[in-house]
Amino acid sequence: MLNITTFLDANSKRLNKNVLYNPRKNTKYTSREILSIVSEIGRELKSLGIKKGNRVIIYLNNSTEYLFSLFAVWRIGGIAIPTNRIYTRTELDYIINDSQAKLIITDCELDGINTYIPANIDEYKDCEILDATQTEWNDLCQLQYTSGTTGKPKGAMLTHGNYFTAIHNECDVLTLKQDDIFLGIYPMAHVGLSWAIAALRVGAYYILIEEFNMDEYIELCEKEKVSILTGMPPVIHSLTTMNKTKELTHVREMISGGGPLHKKIWKEFNETYNIPIINAYGLSETIVIGTGTVIRPQDYEEADRYESVGHPVCFSEVKIVDEDNPLKIMGKYEQGEIALRGPGIAKGYWRREKQTIEAFLDNGWFLTGDIGYLDEDNRLFITDRKKDMIVMSGWKIYPTEVEEVLLKYPKLKEIAIFSVEDKHRGEIPVAAIVWHDDADHEGLLKYARENLSRYKIPRKIFDVDELPRVNGWKLLRRELREIYGNKC
Repeated sequence: MLNITTFLDANSKRLNKNVLYNPRKNTKYTSREILSIVSEIGRELKSLGIKKGNRVIIYLNNSTEYLFSLFAVWRIGGIAIPTNRIYTRTELDYIINDSQAKLIITDCELDGINTYIPANIDEYKDCEILDATQTEWNDLCQLQYTSGTTGKPKGAMLTHGNYFTAIHNECDVLTLKQDDIFLGIYPMAHVGLSWAIAALRVGAYYILIEEFNMDEYIELCEKEKVSILTGMPPVIHSLTTMNKTKELTHVREMISGGGPLHKKIWKEFNETYNIPIINAYGLSETIVIGTGTVIRPQDYEEADRYESVGHPVCFSEVKIVDEDNPLKIMGKYEQGEIALRGPGIAKGYWRREKQTIEAFLDNGWFLTGDIGYLDEDNRLFITDRKKDMIVMSGWKIYPTEVEEVLLKYPKLKEIAIFSVEDKHRGEIPVAAIVWHDDADHEGLLKYARENLSRYKIPRKIFDVDELPRVNGWKLLRRELREIYGNKC
C-alpha cells in the first residue's frame, strides 16, 4: 500500500511544532492539526458520494484550503484535478467535461455543477483521524492539465508513486531539514506545489504566500529568517535590481522554476547575494524533478557558465534524441529533443491514446518536446522548444490554444501568437494579425479578456498583410520572432 498522505500520520506522532503558516490569515498548523482537517474534509467528500477513482476538481485561490483539499482527495483515494481560479468558465467547462469530474471544490457558485465549499476549516483542528484509503504505487492521484500543439489541454496522469519519487528527490536536492524555514510562492494549481509537500514531509516550517507581493516576500524573508526561498526568473531579476542583501541573510538556497533563467540575471544574483540557485528542469508530466535534472550548490565551481540545468536527480535518466527519430541518440553538444526516464514519469495522458503513444515510449522514455544538448560532463542545456510554447513569469502559454479562441472573433481573418523576449518576464505573448477589413484592437482585446485567462492575452498586436508560411501553409513563428522581437 502507498497512499502519499500517510506521511502526515507519521509526522503527527513524532512532531510537536508548527509546520505551516499562512501570514495573510495569521494561522499556523501542526502536522496533527493538518491531518485532522484533511480527515474531516475527506469525510465530507465521502458523504457527498466521492469514492476511490472519482475525479474532483479544485477551483480555489492559493490558500490553506487548497492544500488541505488536495490532501483530502488523495486521502480517500480520489483523483485531484488542480485548476487555477483565474480560469474562465469556458476553460473550466472543458476540463470538467474532459475529466468527467464528479465534484468541484470551490468558493464560488457554478450553475449546473456539483460543488463543495470547505468552510470553517480551523474548527476541524481536533477531529478524529480518517484512515487512508488503500492505494498502490500506480494508482492515479492527480490529473495535471497541460496543453500541447493541438491547443486542447490534456491531463497528465500522475500516481501516488510519481509523487513519492518527486517528494523524495526534492527533499534530497534541497537537503531539507526540520529546522528549515521555507517560503513558497508557487501556485497550488501547478505541480510546483510539490516543493511545499516536500517541506511538510520533513517537518520543516512552510510559509504559504497566497498572492505574490514583493514587499511581503522581502519582509517575510527577514522577519522569519527564511532558509529556503522559492522564486521565478522575474522575481530573481527584481532582486538583482533591489540589492536586498540584508533581508536575505539567512537564505542558504533558492529555487528557480517556471521558465528559463537568463545567464546574465543568474550571474548577477549569485555575485550580489552569494546564494546558490537550484536551477531545476522538469515538466508537469514529471512532477518537476520527480524525473528531471538540477544544478546543486556543489556544482557551482563547474557551473560558471550559468546556463545549465544540471545532472539527473535520483532514479532519473536523460538523453538527447533526433527530433524526427527518437531511436537515434545524439552525441555530445548535438542538439535534439530531450528525453527523460524514471519513476516520476506520468502514466500517460487521460483519454488521449494517440498522444500518449507519441510521447511516452514503450521503453519508458518520455519525449519532452524541449530541445537541448548534453556537454562532456553530461550536464543538460536547454536551447529551444519544439512546440513553440511561451513561458511568461512561469505561466505556460500555448499559441495554438490562444489562436483557436481568438479566431472566433468575427473581424479577424488570420492570427499567429508568438513570443518576444522580455527582460523581466522572460517572454511575453504577442500577436500578428490579418484582418478582414479594418483593424479592431480594442474589440479583440475585450473578447480575449472574456474568453481567456489574463496571462494568455497578447501584450501587443502587430497588423500584417499576410503571415509568413512555408509553401503557403506551415506557419513560421521563428520568422515572426525575428521580425518583431525588437519592436516591443
